[in-house]
Amino acid sequence: MPCQEISVEVAGKQIIVDENIVKILNEYVKTSMSLEKLAEKLGLENWEQAYEFVKKIPAWVMWVTPTYYKIYKERCKRSS
Repeated sequence: MPCQEISVEVAGKQIIVDENIVKILNEYVKTSMSLEKLAEKLGLENWEQAYEFVKKIPAWVMWVTPTYYKIYKERCKRSS
């Protein structure tokens, strides 16, 4: 994995991926959470924006644990 901060732009809004976003994404992929609910949790306006977010986010981020993502970010900071 390239070592970089992950952020996604949706409808002019920049979403920087952190452990909380990873936790929400984990819940989305592991349960029957709707795109409407995902949009609400991410602070987006509607399901279309949530769908756009899901299309743009690297797939591995949706499945990695929040703890591992935190370690990944810390290692990236140290290697910079």
